[in-house]
Amino acid sequence: MLAIGCMVFFLAGSCRQASSVRTVRLAHGLDVTHSVHIAMVRMGDDMARISGGRLRLEIYPNQQLGSEREVLELLQIGTLDMTKVSAATLENFAPKTRILGLPYLFRDREAAFSALDGPIGQELLDDGLEFWLKGLGFYDAGFRSFYAMEKPIRDPADLEGMKVRVMESVTAINMIRSMGGAPTPISWGELYTALQQGVVDAAENNPPSFYLARHYEVCKYYSLDEHTFSPDVLIAGTRFWDALTEQEKGWIREAAANSIAYQRELWALAEADALEKVAAAGVEISRPDKQPFAESSREAYQLYEADTTLARLIREIKELQQ
Repeated sequence: MLAIGCMVFFLAGSCRQASSVRTVRLAHGLDVTHSVHIAMVRMGDDMARISGGRLRLEIYPNQQLGSEREVLELLQIGTLDMTKVSAATLENFAPKTRILGLPYLFRDREAAFSALDGPIGQELLDDGLEFWLKGLGFYDAGFRSFYAMEKPIRDPADLEGMKVRVMESVTAINMIRSMGGAPTPISWGELYTALQQGVVDAAENNPPSFYLARHYEVCKYYSLDEHTFSPDVLIAGTRFWDALTEQEKGWIREAAANSIAYQRELWALAEADALEKVAAAGVEISRPDKQPFAESSREAYQLYEADTTLARLIREIKELQQ
């Protein structure tokens, strides 16, 4: 399938070079009702407006072109131009972004974006350059919390013996293990069925994802422990980016910045709406004490203490919040 996809996009890319309009191809794994997709539609409108019609954004949502890992690989070989992936997926390609999966790294959303929109965030975005990935900015993906089928997770002890779905992230795996759960990597597209069939007992994500993926139909307990703030990252492939003129890069940067600002506004509304709707569907929402979860997950930090670069970034983020 990957080979076929590459052939299709190679031919499409060849055709677009002969046109005065450059088509920018972007793929992601989210539903079209998600705030990120809606913001990307706005980005496409802005690209066309700012460029006077010379740039056109073509969006492929809902994992049409593969999982997050697969679309990153398409960017690397140049058969896809842009994507949005979770920071947890990106850490497999840009090692510094592993810190974004650490539990309770950020005090709140304001502290997170204070770091991500400054020099620290730029360093993380630049980390993928040697792997042919250029970060353009961070979308809001909120705080991730636990949801389960059989019982609420109000304390780390409740995770004992539970199989918890995690992303393909070493940091996420270490976090769940340190809290006492059994981390089980499963792709997002397969998670609903895995929950239905009892392959896993629980998962963790933000409220809009919990709602839009309809996981509330299976999991009736949502515990807002808010253990990680793992943003979505807007990325361009360097093979695509390096072929652009400076003017075209400026157009895309401006459209991307507008998109990110717009999405963050949409996110707050989507989060409140999701919590209201899952509660109406019979989900029990709890807000446990975060301190026991933070204390139980300290081991996840210890794993990075020996890495001077990661330790420095963690220290700088903590200092910003003092």
